[in-house]
Amino acid sequence: GLGLSQEHHGEQKSDVCDVTLLEAARRDKDPVLREFLRLLALCHTVMVEDRGDQLVYQAASPDEEALVWAARNLGYVFLARTQDSITIRELGRTRTYEVLAMLDFNSDRKRMSVLVRDPQGTIRLYTKGADTVILERLRSRGPTETLTERALDRFAEETLRTLCVASREVSEAEFRAWSRRHREAAVLLQDRAQELDRLYEEMEQNLQLLGATAIEDKLQDGVPETIQLLKLGNIKVWVLTGDKQETAMNIGYACRLLTDDMEILEEKEVSSCPTPPSSHSEILQAYWESNNNLSGPGDAPCSRRLSQQRPETLCHKRAVIISGDFLDKILHTGEVLKEKKGWPWRWLCCGRAEASQDQGGLVEKAFVDLATSCQAVICCRVTPKQKALMVQLVKKHKKAVTLAIGDGANDVNMIKTADIGVGISGLEGLQAVQCSDYALAQFSFLQRLLLVHGRWNYLRICKFLRYFFYKTFAGLLAQVWFAFHSGFTAQPLYEGWFLALYNIFYTAYPVLSVGLLEQDVSAKKSLEFPELYVVGQQDELFNYRVFGVTLLHGVGTSLISFYITLWAFEDHVGTKVVGDYESFSVTVALSALLSVLVEIVLDTQYWTVLSFLMVTASLLLFCLFSFLTQTVDAYRIAPAIFRFPDASWNALTDPFVLLVVLLSLVVNTLPSLTVHAVRAILGRATTQQKIHLKARRAPEAPVELRSHVPRGSFRRSSYAFSHQEGYAGLITRGDSLRARATQAS
Repeated sequence: GLGLSQEHHGEQKSDVCDVTLLEAARRDKDPVLREFLRLLALCHTVMVEDRGDQLVYQAASPDEEALVWAARNLGYVFLARTQDSITIRELGRTRTYEVLAMLDFNSDRKRMSVLVRDPQGTIRLYTKGADTVILERLRSRGPTETLTERALDRFAEETLRTLCVASREVSEAEFRAWSRRHREAAVLLQDRAQELDRLYEEMEQNLQLLGATAIEDKLQDGVPETIQLLKLGNIKVWVLTGDKQETAMNIGYACRLLTDDMEILEEKEVSSCPTPPSSHSEILQAYWESNNNLSGPGDAPCSRRLSQQRPETLCHKRAVIISGDFLDKILHTGEVLKEKKGWPWRWLCCGRAEASQDQGGLVEKAFVDLATSCQAVICCRVTPKQKALMVQLVKKHKKAVTLAIGDGANDVNMIKTADIGVGISGLEGLQAVQCSDYALAQFSFLQRLLLVHGRWNYLRICKFLRYFFYKTFAGLLAQVWFAFHSGFTAQPLYEGWFLALYNIFYTAYPVLSVGLLEQDVSAKKSLEFPELYVVGQQDELFNYRVFGVTLLHGVGTSLISFYITLWAFEDHVGTKVVGDYESFSVTVALSALLSVLVEIVLDTQYWTVLSFLMVTASLLLFCLFSFLTQTVDAYRIAPAIFRFPDASWNALTDPFVLLVVLLSLVVNTLPSLTVHAVRAILGRATTQQKIHLKARRAPEAPVELRSHVPRGSFRRSSYAFSHQEGYAGLITRGDSLRARATQAS
């Protein structure tokens, strides 16, 4: 580990925990260590800015910057770079290296290289990248390589991000021949990238391994707790990462995505069919047969037995861990069919009509069905494109809402593909934030985004829609019932101003207050009981059944408001013998309006001052506009527009009319009160009652990063996936350097 403190001219005083390494670097007697540190100071795309008393590094990724800082604190300081040179200070001696070529990184190469000429005229190639691509390009394998692989395994078990570094000397003749072809390939108009990759591959051969690096990628605070809460909320959490398999698994355990009692299914266990068949291959085979009806009379007895079982029951306490290579096989089924390895591909090649129609779709569906039934899915060593394809695969075969969250440029494709994209603003830059729907500073904020605000918004939207439909049906369907008694003469029941203002002022504000402020439980209780999130996943608050009930409720309210008033006015109620058309209209309107407002009041669970003011404002506005539109003066000015002079005053000053309104209100409110009473008697508790009755869960054990990998090593480096392609081209063309010079001037 390195501890850094500022010193003169931007150098930093090193406080290295490994004293042996520091002393070896200062003695400068080990040529391998010298080349190792020199590589870290030369092979990168970091830009440096001299601010007088200090050097400021700006890197495409935190990993790049960390490696340059490590070399700097061991005596190899990166000082400056131009379009064709890099200047470093090696143990106090300043040396300038001529940059002959930069072999840029991309997600397929998983490495980057720099070809330099040192002050003595020797040409050397420095390469760093994923261990899987570096180790296979070595000149020879010996004890040093074996020791390095063991170190990589140990680093992986400690959840560190690793890469290998290597170099080789290039002869002058070899470089001249390669440089000529490189210049020709760089100006091609077609297949330029492919030709450059071929030349890079040709140069990056016969390497000598210098060593390996490991960088700790710490989890943010609250990540394990957040993932645990999401799982309890029935949200399936998939991890798509470029990390090696062991690192991804151990982080999965640390995040509580994986548990010790889970059975881990790896790609070789999912896709192969050994003899006798293992339970892992049987699981996918059962899915395959049951979902696609591919089992035939000649199949194995175990296959027929498993196809009769529910596949969901087979994947209890299991997790799937696959790599990008296996995902490529799923997405490119044609290549796999040629291999004809394993039972899934054997089923596809059996010649059945079902398989021949859409072989790729069947493979994808079988995998998605298996993965979604497991409790956890981890995809390691996946490229940015594969992340997006994985999300697209779930959207294609499952009716699910997908949310993708990432913090780097390599997550942009995934964030754009998902239904909801969340970007985390961190050390990886702001590319993910700029392309996302929501921007968060920490992963743990996802708790409140989903379990609190997300669930509250679902509740508010559902109640808003329900009461918007209800108030419309309850208030305006009386027009239809009036038409049956008016002979369908097109005469309106209500005053024109009531129709115009009903949805704007009289009933809009209480419904808006519900849609903006409603809460069934507090934020603390929402996080304490994430199981409440399941209500939204199952569409319990607004669906066809709820809409039908709302429709019937609104129709019933309108019928009661209209026919109770009609029944009362047939007997000419009131001491003033009020039975005219205007008074009838006002009575029906007031009965419907009060019924709607009382219904909203009864079902509002979270009262604030604003909620109270909304309901009060609706009643006051009804009184105000009724007075303004029904005055005698307004009738004299425009009798065609203000046609109900003093109608509300004449009707509502009669106590018998008020009793009719009260009767309608009571009858309309009784069904809702009855439903609440029946639910309480039958034990159908409300959300708050369920929370109060539910016992508190036992406290979770503290999270600890430790190794859970019981099998042999399958190392995967995440180096290539934490960078972005194209920086080497900017440097060699001088674009970024010219931009800096312009800013300085």
